[in-house]
Amino acid sequence: MNFTQLKQEIIQYSQTIGIDKIGFTTASPFDELKNRLIRQQELQYQSGFEEPDLEKRTNPSLLLEGAASIISIAVAYPTKMKERVTSKVGERRGIFARASWGDDYHIILRKRLKKLEEFILEKIPEAKLKSMVDTGELADRAVAERAGIGWSGKNCSIITPEFGSYVYLGEMITNIPFEPDTPMEDQCGTCTKCLDACPTGALIQGGQIDAKRCISFLTQTKEIIPEEFREKIGNRLYGCDSCQTACPANKGMDFHHHPEAEPEPEIAKPLLKPILQLSNREFKNTFGHVSGAWRGKNPIQRNAILALAHFKDETSLNDLIDMLQNDPRPMIRGTAAWAIAKIAGSQAKDLLQQAYDHETDEEVKLEMEKVLKS
Repeated sequence: MNFTQLKQEIIQYSQTIGIDKIGFTTASPFDELKNRLIRQQELQYQSGFEEPDLEKRTNPSLLLEGAASIISIAVAYPTKMKERVTSKVGERRGIFARASWGDDYHIILRKRLKKLEEFILEKIPEAKLKSMVDTGELADRAVAERAGIGWSGKNCSIITPEFGSYVYLGEMITNIPFEPDTPMEDQCGTCTKCLDACPTGALIQGGQIDAKRCISFLTQTKEIIPEEFREKIGNRLYGCDSCQTACPANKGMDFHHHPEAEPEPEIAKPLLKPILQLSNREFKNTFGHVSGAWRGKNPIQRNAILALAHFKDETSLNDLIDMLQNDPRPMIRGTAAWAIAKIAGSQAKDLLQQAYDHETDEEVKLEMEKVLKS
């Protein structure tokens, strides 16, 4: 089999199935990445969402017997809504990060990888293939960097010359020995705009992130968010784009190549107050098709409470008081207590004192005490 010719056929076919960029690299271990990950663990900078086995994250041969190559793919996503919705007094809105606009990108990429697998198996029926997107063991960005998709920016994103960092990434390990592509030269230079723009200082230095300080991570946790980060979350319901929007390489980047990646304005930038009342079923019916729903409704509702506090939305006070008094979830009651204080100021003390007398959760009581003692 002429693998050089097959590689060209794969590249040409990829362009017909909605893959915006494709690259090839070897399946040799990612030794430099492994060293970085060990350092991240030592500094306790990891989020906890990652694959815990560093060997699996950095050695493709453990994931596919006879692994010889990895094919990396990138799919560009839009950064602007064609139809805009506005946030106004009494009708405040939250925002999902751009990577969560449209259909769940895991599904978008898996469909393309599946078609790519079928194409390769038609050519080489005995080929071994293993595809993954985001939740797989390998680090998508490390694969994409080595495969020449883009360079690894100081904001810890892969930046492509064509689409900036607004790309979804996926990869396929195979036993076919493709000629590897050349990695791209770093083009960040001395620029530190992403580090300067990070609201919480999560970007420690170029290419290193303290994930536990990252707003994208914080919006996905299932606990009461530490007080130092609450106001900085603003009206973000899921994810954060600050380090991407600040990047000069992303200026003017906005691609509408894929209908399934197009944002629905009422989902991507939804009204906040209705979110507070959603049942599990209603949440799934409304948001279940977007990647930002993967942690369920609890974090999104908590973030909606923070967003209403950010706007000092007095029209939400009755809803928040009801949650403080009646919601069974300590995370929600504790966040509501903080939000009520932000919105109502000194008038909140009487409300919180009444709730405090009936509160049983120590962490929630602690939140109330901070306000009552201030």
